[in-house]
Amino acid sequence: MTRNVFLLSCLLALTSSTKMSAVCKDIVEDSSRVYDIEEVVIVDQPKENLRLRQQPLSSTTFGQNQLHLLNVGSLHQLSAFVPSFAMPNYGSRYTSSIYIRGIGSRVYSPAMGIYLDGMPIQSKSALNFHIYNVERIDILRGPQSTLYGTNTEGGLIRLYTRNPFNYQGTDIKLSIGTKFKREFEAVLYKKQSDNFAYSLAAFYSGENGSFKNKFNGEYASLINEFGSRAKLLWRTNTNWNFMLTSDYQNTDQNAAPYGLFLTSEQIAQAPITSPLFGLKPGTQAPNQNRQSSYKRHLLNTGFGIKYTAPQFEINSMMTWQFLKDRMLMDVDYLPKDYLLLQQKQKQNALTQELTIKNTTPATWNWTFGAIATHQWLRTESPVVFGNDMNKHLSQLITQYAYNGILKSMAAGIAQKLIQNGMSPEQAQLAALVTARTMIQAAGGCNITINMSPIPGTFQTPSTNLGIFHESNIALTRRLTATIGLRYDISRIEIDYATSARATLNEQVMGVTLTPTITSILRSNESTRFKHILPKAGLLYKLPNQSNIYFTCAKGYRAGGYNIQMFADILQAELSAVTQTARQDINIAHTPEQYRALAETITYKPETSWNYEIGAHLNTKNKQLHVDLAAYYARIRNQQISVMASNYGFGRQTTNALRSNTFGIETQLRGNALDGKMNYAFSYAFARARFTRTNASITAPYHNKQTPFIPRHTLGTMVDYLIKVDPAALINPTAKMHLRTLTVGLNLSANGPIYWDMANTIRQNFYALLGAHADANFGVLHLNLWIRNLTDTRHNTFAIQSSATGTRLTFAQQGHPFQLGLDIMYHF
Repeated sequence: MTRNVFLLSCLLALTSSTKMSAVCKDIVEDSSRVYDIEEVVIVDQPKENLRLRQQPLSSTTFGQNQLHLLNVGSLHQLSAFVPSFAMPNYGSRYTSSIYIRGIGSRVYSPAMGIYLDGMPIQSKSALNFHIYNVERIDILRGPQSTLYGTNTEGGLIRLYTRNPFNYQGTDIKLSIGTKFKREFEAVLYKKQSDNFAYSLAAFYSGENGSFKNKFNGEYASLINEFGSRAKLLWRTNTNWNFMLTSDYQNTDQNAAPYGLFLTSEQIAQAPITSPLFGLKPGTQAPNQNRQSSYKRHLLNTGFGIKYTAPQFEINSMMTWQFLKDRMLMDVDYLPKDYLLLQQKQKQNALTQELTIKNTTPATWNWTFGAIATHQWLRTESPVVFGNDMNKHLSQLITQYAYNGILKSMAAGIAQKLIQNGMSPEQAQLAALVTARTMIQAAGGCNITINMSPIPGTFQTPSTNLGIFHESNIALTRRLTATIGLRYDISRIEIDYATSARATLNEQVMGVTLTPTITSILRSNESTRFKHILPKAGLLYKLPNQSNIYFTCAKGYRAGGYNIQMFADILQAELSAVTQTARQDINIAHTPEQYRALAETITYKPETSWNYEIGAHLNTKNKQLHVDLAAYYARIRNQQISVMASNYGFGRQTTNALRSNTFGIETQLRGNALDGKMNYAFSYAFARARFTRTNASITAPYHNKQTPFIPRHTLGTMVDYLIKVDPAALINPTAKMHLRTLTVGLNLSANGPIYWDMANTIRQNFYALLGAHADANFGVLHLNLWIRNLTDTRHNTFAIQSSATGTRLTFAQQGHPFQLGLDIMYHF
């Protein structure tokens, strides 16, 4: 089929009946040419003047058909299908960690930004949401800070829902699968007139999950969520366009299905009476006395205005994000009662962004813009100490006090024995025996402690103002220069109120004391960050719309304050005092101590310089698209997530001084056999290593691999189209019967991944195989899919905790084999 026939078919689909839209889709699938998804799925880009593969950057785009065949319902399901991109499933929607090109974040500031229909998603706790009604996803790799600002140091993800001006009707989707996976989606697209159109959508999704909590038999990864979305579009005859969109999602899930990770050596050394005896090496089933859980309300609302003039257009987007959640975490991850963390967040974020760009192709294409964001965030995070933790602390304090008394008494006795002529060695041994006997005769030493829950309320508002510009200048007919600059100023505050209280019952040599130790921390701090974010690039055009490019850009990730480490700080204070407490003590804090505390809880912004060379290549007949890239990044003050330094009560973000990342990326998309076979392949290698670490990080991590970053990512997809009834493809009045059958395989792989800075625990390279078969009956599609066909065992996350006094490793297993069926109906 020629290009003109294809364009005519698409035009008919966009301007006439809904059935023709399905015909156009089939024509695209049958075409012998590999179409750039941007050519087919046209969306508003308020900032860019050029399509992605005409810009000096690396990117990957997924269209609706690819998302459908991969059965994508969350961004983490695209991991490894995008070079250098990993978004592991960490057990809850709260943990939205994204790692790309050697950087990422477990908590606080994200490394990648996400936009949904032009709305920025502000909170890291909101980045992981259910995906539906999505027509296109763009994943841009490398710093996008010039146009998109803070926290896009690693890249940017843009999601676009369907435009009801271009597509009408009702789509229904029903899904059922193993692990009692169930899903329902319904979307109505209505074009009321040439000036007004809207879409209304709703969904429900649930799954029992693959793991049970051995302690209580509950499904440890159970999830139920539902939501709705409305999108209203209005355009006038005077070049004005308006969009109002709102998306609400509710999540209720059991979370953190972490099980104890055991090595062969640990099991071999376990005595026969140990609960570890007889277990198999590897990750055990979750076994927690309290089931961790996460609940979230998430609302994103945006109001967009676009004015189009003959030579330029102005875009305005005002957004409001509301998030309210509650996380309950059994922090020790054991069947014993050590620690429980409860965290509640309530966030409101307002953003106003204004851009202007030229629309007439010219030698100089430009974009100017400004943005203002203010975020209110209130976090309550009490830490509860269980009976087993109080027993453990009591034993530590008792042992410390007993050793102190024993040492003091033995020293006095030994001195007298030496004066009586006994040798020092004999005197020391005799004195210890005598002192132990005297302590026992006097009533011994026994101290118990009861730690009250540690409450914590933290207000952390932030404000960001930025102005930016980017120019694309045609130096010659083939050579284009890109120059960009952004200036941002941010203010981050913290207002905290937290306290700890310990009651002691001391029975020491016949004397009973019941002192209470209290520590209260209450203060506020603020800090400002100013930064300039430049970008420069060159792109040289080759035949067949191919090009080669070079780009240099600065990336930036915001600094801030740690709030999860306050329990650790308070516990360290109380432990230091309880060793010698003989009366009630209220620990006072001087201004100097508060200043030192501010430095302790603060982490600095992370910056990076990124250099990239690459190419976007097309074959002459455009049956194959190839993208290549090599990059080098120098990262300063890299933000890393570690357990709090004293007792491991919560995670904290700290700064390593320097790290470097070198990587290569390749991806291709093409077809064969007259368009019946479509394939895609991607591979990336990343060498991310620390080159210099902070003095406060005690272990020698020089030249160690950066944790959580997969060294290799690989993804491939192959689909084969069988035309059962080709005549029905061009006859929209044909009755519903099988027209085409698409069968395919996909493979995603990554690793090795180190889970700690010392590189002592890791997940080896592993691969997951998937398969699908899609039967096209016209208005009805049946899609049978399989994930992890080979039932490969692997870990998606591992953590080390010292909450019990012993460093233990816990891991979350990846999902095993899963089979499902999607039923999609359009009318």
